[in-house]
Amino acid sequence: MSKLSTGWYLLLNNSDEFKSALVENFRFFIPKKKYLELIFRYKMGYDLNLKNPRSFSEKLQWLKLYNRNPDYTHMVDKVAAKEYVAGKIGADYIIPTIAVYDNANQIEWNKLPEQFVLKCTHDSANIVICTDKSTLNRNEAIKQLNKGLKHSFYSCTKEWPYKNVPRKIICEKYMVDESNYELKDYKWFCFNGDPKALYVASDRNNKEEETKFDFFDADFNHLPIINGHPNSTKQILKPKSFEAMKIIASQLSQGIPHVRVDLYDINGNIYFGELTFFHWSGLMPFEPRSWDYQFGEWLSLPIN
Repeated sequence: MSKLSTGWYLLLNNSDEFKSALVENFRFFIPKKKYLELIFRYKMGYDLNLKNPRSFSEKLQWLKLYNRNPDYTHMVDKVAAKEYVAGKIGADYIIPTIAVYDNANQIEWNKLPEQFVLKCTHDSANIVICTDKSTLNRNEAIKQLNKGLKHSFYSCTKEWPYKNVPRKIICEKYMVDESNYELKDYKWFCFNGDPKALYVASDRNNKEEETKFDFFDADFNHLPIINGHPNSTKQILKPKSFEAMKIIASQLSQGIPHVRVDLYDINGNIYFGELTFFHWSGLMPFEPRSWDYQFGEWLSLPIN
């Protein structure tokens, strides 16, 4: 039986194996709308309603299909986004770029500083964080970056802004916050220029701990939300630049139905991280689910 026939057999029989078969064998063949309906049901546990979407997760799928602003491609490109953001708020908020490579074989390791970060321009995974160049396993780093260059958000989850981003590797200055071992993200959920909530990502570089996500409202009141990762067991302090970050998040999200603006605070200084149009690709359940609908109320879809 061919891969295609096997996959359809599993799909029609609603077998658990259909989960991997769908992603691996059918993502290139199933029409985008049908693909999103299938993967949404599997990931979220309820049917995707594109005619009358109400939850945040449903509306993100709608935006994937029907909100095709070509500027979004530049805004998710980790090289072009820096130019875009610098033009909006100034170059002082941009983490310095050390080099840009077409592939991992072009990396001139001897010319790099002792600490740096390497990541793909079209991808948010497969990041190489080097805190000591003398101990870095270069072969593993190259392997990880090459894996990243092959990965496609568009193929897996139909996040179309990434489809035409040039696949390169960017090397950036290594930055840490007041913890002296990590760089916490402050990820703002913005709706037409209105920052409604954010979450703080911590412990991402701690090999002994799972990454932590803590959600807050626009006044930094902790929200009872679990979404992909547990809350931190430590108190998350309000950053010095909280109000200034809120203003920047508003500036960078003006005129956009929804975008997540990711920022860093380093001793009161703000740095831009990235712009994300599809948080978790809209495929990660909120606990409790009521928050999925609360975020959905904040997102007004454009007239198609």
